[in-house]
Amino acid sequence: MSYSSVPESRALNAASADVAGAGAGGVAAQVGTAAPDVLNPHVPLQTVLRRRRERAAWWQMLFLLVVVLGPMIVYPLFRLLTLSITGEHGLSFAPYQRFFGNSDTGGVIRTTLGILVTSAGLASLLGVAIAALLHFKPFAGAKLLTRFLELFVAFPSFLVAFTLIFLYGTQGSVSIALQQWLHLDSPPLDFLFGTWGVVLAEVVFFAPFVVRPTLASFALLDMRIIEAARSLGANGWMVAMRVVLPLAWPGIAAGTILCFLLTLNEFGILLVLGSARLVTLPVAIFSAATVDLDLNAAAAGAVLMLVLSLSLYMLYRQVNQRHVQRTTR
Repeated sequence: MSYSSVPESRALNAASADVAGAGAGGVAAQVGTAAPDVLNPHVPLQTVLRRRRERAAWWQMLFLLVVVLGPMIVYPLFRLLTLSITGEHGLSFAPYQRFFGNSDTGGVIRTTLGILVTSAGLASLLGVAIAALLHFKPFAGAKLLTRFLELFVAFPSFLVAFTLIFLYGTQGSVSIALQQWLHLDSPPLDFLFGTWGVVLAEVVFFAPFVVRPTLASFALLDMRIIEAARSLGANGWMVAMRVVLPLAWPGIAAGTILCFLLTLNEFGILLVLGSARLVTLPVAIFSAATVDLDLNAAAAGAVLMLVLSLSLYMLYRQVNQRHVQRTTR
């Protein structure tokens, strides 16, 4: 190689380095413009990724609020509240006066609360009893029964009402069989279309909603504590009231409150088994909207139902949160 080619090679290498540096600088400038946090050495990569996830979550929340929650929840609730305070001449509480000033409203509220306490109370007791039987006294087919109860909560409520009619109605199979067996002139069972039929249907339908959270609470119990209580001479009732119930009460309370919430808003069973004499708040609201054609009064009653439901739901969330915290410990 000649001496003249050395400076030329050095010049070519310097030019190549300059071009490579300029290209790298341009790429870095572009990347820095697109994602400045990535090139910032003072911002960790995990922080950058977390910020991106937060921005994506905010956009998703905005999309749900505008596209889904807005037309399906926010707007109907706004219209409901607006109707409840709208009179003939603008803003007015006349709808509340018409709905709650009705002479039958007091009886409707008492009927609603009576059916609510009776049905939800009996359903809660039955659900806790079934859960205790499945957990502490397992038997052949207990897992199958648990799976059936989980599937049962997906059934529509009016299906339970029709099932009871087919079994225990005046023309049901059980009622006709008893009539033929006892040689009676009329079917002996005639209680479904009234208060007790509604209570029976709601107890059967809502008891499984209590079973699952109660079973989850029982699964967290330390059986050594129960065995220690039994070894100290405690009988079954004492173990249940002084050991099991204090430890498992969050799950039991959550299932019970959920049962009360669902029973309060039940309409299908009332529509099938409730007679004209059995009028509850959901039936009164439906009647005000469809029979009396008074949407404002119906909206006022619906606001009352909404307040009661949200109160029970907030209580359910608090109790369920305690149950989840106790589960994750």
